[in-house]
Amino acid sequence: MKLAHTMIRVKNLDETIQFYTSFLGLKKVKESKIGDEAVLVFLTDDSGQYHIELTYNCDDRDYDLGNQFGHLAFHVEDLSPVIAEVEKNGWWYRHSKPGNRSKYIFVKDPNGYDIEILEAGKKA
Repeated sequence: MKLAHTMIRVKNLDETIQFYTSFLGLKKVKESKIGDEAVLVFLTDDSGQYHIELTYNCDDRDYDLGNQFGHLAFHVEDLSPVIAEVEKNGWWYRHSKPGNRSKYIFVKDPNGYDIEILEAGKKA
């Protein structure tokens, strides 16, 4: 068995697609409409092995961010340019504590979901 995708509900589809494609570098691979009810957008990384499904319900309902969901995590080779872009955009972020074994930051996507970005194979 293989993982297929993770679905998250989004409040603003265009803003969310922009964040995940421009900032995180994911690619939009599919968009499907379910009548007038919802729009599903699937994003993936270069491997194409796993997808994030962004679900936008067209009835403009509001969502409370659940407290059961943790975060989505992404690897990068070098965290420094990512931090520079986050700071350039004026986004809040939290980075790993000095002495931590891993080097990472947490940012929030436009919907408030936590996104962890880890520097692959390097220690802080």
